[in-house]
Order: sequence, then structure tokens, then C-alpha cells
Amino acid sequence: MGAVTSEQWGRVDSEGNVYVKSGDDERWVGQYPDGTPEEALKLFTDRYDQLAFEVEQLERRVHAGKASPDEAAEAVKTVKAKVADAHAVGDLASLAGRLDALTPIIATQRDARRAERAARAEEARAAKEKIVAEAERLAQSEDWRNGANRLRDLLDQWKALPRIDRSGDEALWKRFSTARTAYTRRRKAHFAQLNEQRESARSVKEKLVVEAEALAESTDWGATAGRYRDLMQRWKAAGPAPKDVDDALWRRFRTAQDTFFGARDAANAQLDAEFAANAEVKESLLAEAEALLPQVDTAGDLTAVKAAFRDIAERWDAAGKVPRDRIRDLEGRIRKVEQAIKSAEDEQWRKSDPEKSARADDMITKLEAAIAQVEADLAKARAAGDAKKVASLEENLESRQQFLDMARRAASDFS
Repeated sequence: MGAVTSEQWGRVDSEGNVYVKSGDDERWVGQYPDGTPEEALKLFTDRYDQLAFEVEQLERRVHAGKASPDEAAEAVKTVKAKVADAHAVGDLASLAGRLDALTPIIATQRDARRAERAARAEEARAAKEKIVAEAERLAQSEDWRNGANRLRDLLDQWKALPRIDRSGDEALWKRFSTARTAYTRRRKAHFAQLNEQRESARSVKEKLVVEAEALAESTDWGATAGRYRDLMQRWKAAGPAPKDVDDALWRRFRTAQDTFFGARDAANAQLDAEFAANAEVKESLLAEAEALLPQVDTAGDLTAVKAAFRDIAERWDAAGKVPRDRIRDLEGRIRKVEQAIKSAEDEQWRKSDPEKSARADDMITKLEAAIAQVEADLAKARAAGDAKKVASLEENLESRQQFLDMARRAASDFS
């Protein structure tokens, strides 16, 4: 029985042998003696369809970038081997060509992955260099409160970053670790010194409290208040002791201080009550003194005003002390009257100053002479018809006349 050809890509002979065609060549792929040629071809074309589906799936994975370039290349190699030796009927050359077309795509993806890794490594390097720079700044700082927490944050950030090239990573880590160690040592030294200072402050403040308590019952108000001010300055200069100790010592110090100043305030309040009558006397004296102001303002007889004020001032001093809360007001008002009299006296002297009067008269004489000369020159210029010179001299004359008016007004102040 002769050969039977039933498909473009394969044939079945009379003995059930199946061949796949490839150009002018063909290759035996199997035998199916128990069925019809159509059944035999279908068996092997189904196998081809399975291969074609596998190639299609691989293409989709490669184009989608779902596999790494190395995984994709290995998959292409495996499927190509299946296609090359496939016991199937179909366009196997086309499948091989489609697989070959994936190679440059994989190469491009490999280059992109390499560039992406390089970019991530560079970003990681930059981030680590930034972390190291901040750690080195902290290592030289005195931010003892926040520095340790910040270094822990930086360490967490470092751990979250990917590694870069080994030598670069190790060099940056060494700098980071050195900075952390330096900061930790300086921080420990600082707090050790601080503890030492606080213990010293405890000793000083305990002595200050003893002194303060010894003064609490003193009635030497002025000297003792000064002693307490000195104790307060020494307290502040001592610096802080351990907090619980510092708070307890401060309560004792304030109690002693409050005891003294409370007693002093009570004594002063009693004195203020005694001085209230003196304030009433000074109020009446102020009424007399302030009644002199209209005479001062109208340039009255300053000699009589000064004599009256001296008498008031003598009675003011004799009146004695006043309550402390009245001192500023009363003294301010009497000083205001005193200053008004002095200012009027100074103004009277200024106006009668013979030297200033003589200087003013001399200035007037000189300006009058100069104006007379300008007027003479102006008359000549007008006669000569020199318009330009006339304009200049007129401007000069106007200016000098203004100065003369000012000088005369000033001289009138001395008349």
C-alpha cells in the first residue's frame, strides 16, 4: 500500500509510521498502526499543540517580566530542547524561531535588572553615607537627651537598607560604628561628671539650708535680707543636686526664707501704719508746693518762689518717713515742683546772659552792614542794566534779610 499524505506538516505511511516535515526534509516521530492515518496525525498534532501552548505561556511570562532573566533563559533552553526532539507534527521551526526571538528580550531585561540593581545600590550607598554623616555629627555634639535615641533610629534605618559592594559597605559601617562608640563614651563621661557635680551641689546646698534656717528668726531686717540674697545667689551657682534631694532641700530653704520675710513684712506693715500720719502731712505740703507752679509758669518772682519752696522742703524733711507704697508717688510730685523751679531759673539766666546778648547784637550789626553793601551793589547793577547781576544780588539780598530777621528775633529773647 502506498504512502498517504494528509497534513501540511506531516504524513503517515501505510505501516502507521508518522513523519514531521521540515522544508524538504522529514523526520520520523512515531508509529500508530492501530488507527487511521487521520487518527495518527491527530495524536501527533495534539502533541504539537501542547508544545505550542507551552511556548505561548513562556512568551507571556518573559514579556511580562514575571521570571528573572536567568530563570527565563533556562526555561527557553529547556523548551527549545523539547521542540528540537519533539515527537509531534506541526510547524516546529516556527516554534524554535519564537523561542529564539525571546533571547534578545531576555538580554534587555537582564541589562535593565542590572541597571536597576546598580541604581538601588547607589541609592543605598547615598542613604548610608547620609546616615554616617549624621552619626558623625552627633558624635561631636552634646545632645545627650536626644542623641542616643537618634542613633538607634539611624541603626534601624541602616538595617533596612540593602547591602552594597562589600568593601564600600564595610568602610561605611566602620565609620558609623566608630561614631556611635565615640558618642556613647562621651555621653557616659558627661553623665558621670554630672553625677559628680550633683553630689557636690548636694553638699553645698545642705550647708546653705542650715544657714538659711539659722537666720529664719532674725529681726535684723536689712542685714539678714542681704544674707538671704547672698544665699540665693550661692544656691543658684551651686547647680542642681539629684532631683529628689534638690526638691527636698529647696522646700526647707524656702520655708526658712518665707519665715524671715513674712516676719519682716509684718513688721514693715506695722511701721507703715505708724507712718501714715506722716504721709498726710506731706500731702498738705505738696498742696502748698504745687500751688507755686502757676507763679513759675508765668515768670513771677522766682526769688520769692524759691524761698517759699525752701521752707516747704525743710518741713518735708522734718515730717519723717511715709509708708513704702507712698514713697514713689510723694517724692515724684515734690521733685516735679523742684525741677520746674530750677528750669525757670535756668531759662531766666539764659535770657539774661550778657555774652549771648552781645553776640546777637554783633551778628545784627554785621548783617545790616552786609545788606547795605548788597543794596548799593544792586543799585549800580540796575543802573548798568546788568540783568544777570541784578538777579543774583536780589537773591543774595533776600537771603541776608532772612538771616537778619532771625537774628533780631533771637536778640529779643535777651531784652
